[in-house]
Parts: sequence; structure tokens; C-alpha cells
Amino acid sequence: MALVKPISKFGSTTPKLSNPRAPTTKFFTIRMSATTPQPPTTARPPKKAAKQAIKETLLAPRFYTTDFDEMERLFNTQINKNLKQAEFEALLQEFKTDYNQTHFVRSKEFKEAADKLQGPLRQIFVEFLERSCTAEFSGFLLYKELGRRLKKTNPVVAEIFSLMSRDEARHAGFLNKGLSDFNLALDLGFLTKARKYTFFKPKFIFYATYLSEKIGYWRYITIYRHLKANPEYQCYPIFKYFENWCQDENRHGDFFSALMKAQPQFLNDWKAKLWARFFCLSVYVTMYLNDCQRTAFYEGIGLNTKEFDMHVIIETNRTTARIFPAVLDVENPEFKTKLDRMVEINQKLLAVGESLDIPLVKNIKRIPLIAALASELLAAYLMKPIESGSVDYAEFEPQVVY
Repeated sequence: MALVKPISKFGSTTPKLSNPRAPTTKFFTIRMSATTPQPPTTARPPKKAAKQAIKETLLAPRFYTTDFDEMERLFNTQINKNLKQAEFEALLQEFKTDYNQTHFVRSKEFKEAADKLQGPLRQIFVEFLERSCTAEFSGFLLYKELGRRLKKTNPVVAEIFSLMSRDEARHAGFLNKGLSDFNLALDLGFLTKARKYTFFKPKFIFYATYLSEKIGYWRYITIYRHLKANPEYQCYPIFKYFENWCQDENRHGDFFSALMKAQPQFLNDWKAKLWARFFCLSVYVTMYLNDCQRTAFYEGIGLNTKEFDMHVIIETNRTTARIFPAVLDVENPEFKTKLDRMVEINQKLLAVGESLDIPLVKNIKRIPLIAALASELLAAYLMKPIESGSVDYAEFEPQVVY
């Protein structure tokens, strides 16, 4: 759901943690802001484990808002005759069942595993929990507001959004509890007020959120299957919850598929094909560049980062082809070649940013690299697409994808 811009390597954004064996049990609250962090007061000197504000970048998890008035018009049953309330009713019953109501129950195994994680791997897991919690909390805020705003216009759709916000809040809370194992916690209230919000028109929310949910499904289920087959890499128990967790992501994606089918103008013309490819490229490239900056995390759980990402991209693309009018040809070897070139360019951009050059020199050095990155993005976008999708694709049937 983000466009491409380099961000600092994970090492520069993770906290310096105090000795995990120390007797103190004090927790430190992480406040993540898009603004420059304020210097600490002299009255309370910063602790060693104090967390610096994470930089707001286009690869970082983002918060979204939209045109809620347009959303109300789109789901007004008096205006939009394409709304199939029976399908939404079926989805609502699926969400009301709440399969994971008792799934996210912690045990003492969490804290014990966290205490065993030392050095760079410990820092990597902290950042994984931070970023994942922020992403889930972002979904909670958007879905909660949509549920509130659509209550009068379309109570069924509004209730589904509210139940999805329940799922996202549960996920975010579970991840934040994971941070407590490392004596940290995200200040979600501060995050709500301080974080910058990105505005997307409703149709872009549909494209981006559908992709986000489906790619989340494939990431979670792939990691779960891998660790089930290779338990020696199961270094933190949160991954054991991914099998059921990913089904929440899958149900959310199914709902957005139904929303798009109810708005055929978002799927059945040449503009829709262009936007569908754009969002596919944006989501896939963002994940690939992000993960290639964090290979230590995936190596820590026994995965090859690029192989993992390509598997997730291919499976997500195949799923997306069922509803999007056009998708990228990600199984063409040239697509991965372009992704790898982008990784190389992004690494050079990062190196420029971390150099000791003055800002003017850094900006001059960035110009040819940004141009090269844009060229690779454009070339990937212009690759011959795969015509796909169908507004009439299969009436909704609750299903588990394996």
C-alpha cells in the first residue's frame, strides 16, 4: 500500500536494549511519530532502552484515510443497484462466527523465548513486532471509521467493517503484548494522533487493501508452513498462531473482493486495468525492497528472503487475477531481474543517505539513482500484462485457501 522510497536499515531504527537478564521489569513506551523527536528533558534522562522515533518514509507502514462521503454514496442501496445484499449477509455471518475469538491466548512460552533471543536477532524481532503492530493498527483505525460512517447508509456493510476492525485490533494488541516480552510497548494512542495519514480515493482503498490482505495471507501461511516443517527455526511462539491468523486476512480480502464486484466501474474499463497493475507493482516492489533490507530476519527463521518473497508475490498475483482486470506477469523471469536491480539501486541510495557528505552533495548523488529506480519501475509496469479477472467470478462461498 505504499510507493517506493529508500528507508534506513533496520539497525538504525531499533532500540538499544538493556541487559535482558537485568532484574528490572520496567517497560518502555515507544512513541512513533512522523515529526522529529523532541529532546529529552534534563529532569528525566533517557534510559538506554529508549526508542527513537521511526522515520516516516514511503516504505514504512502507513495510516490511511479516504473520502467517507463518497463511500456512503457507493454503498447506498437506493443509489447502487449492483449491491448484492445476500452476498454481504453471507459474509457478515462468516465474520460473526469469529473463529479466532479464543485463538490469541498467550503462554509463558512467549517471555521465555524472548529472553533467549540475544544480540542482532533480538533487535530484529523487536522491529518485526513494531512494524507489524503499526500495520495492523492502521487497518483497525480505517475499518473502525468506515463502520461508523456507513452505519445508516448500509448497516450490513458497516457491521462487517466494524468486525474487521475487531480482528485488526486483536492482532495489534497481540503484537503489542509481544513487545512487552522485550520490555517495550507501542503508545497506540499517541500513534493515532501523531502519525501522518495518507489520503486514498475509495477505489484506491479497495485495490490497495485487497492486495494488502491477500499478500498478508500468503506471507503468514508460508511462514507457518515453513516453521512447521522446520521446527528448529521456531525461535518465538508468535509464528505458531499464523495458521488461524492468516484466515482473518483471507476473509478480509474476500470482503474487499465483494466490494469491488459491487462497483463494476472499478473493474471493467481500461483505467481499471492501469490502476490494478499500478497497485500490484506498488505492493510487490514495496515488500521486496523492505524485505531485502531485512534479510537477517528471514535468515533467522531459516528462509531465503528473495525466494520467500517471489513465492508470496506469485501466489498473491494468482489470487488477485481472480478479481483484478489485469495483473503483472510476475512469473516472467524478467520481472524478478528488474526487482533485483531495484534492490541494488535502493542499496546505493541508502549508502548515499548514510554517507558523511553534506545534504547538497547527497541530493546530487541521489538524482541518477532515483532516475534509474524510476526507469526500472516504469519498465516493470510496461511489461506485457496478463488479462484477468471477472466481475462475475464465483458467488461468495466461505473457504479456506491452502
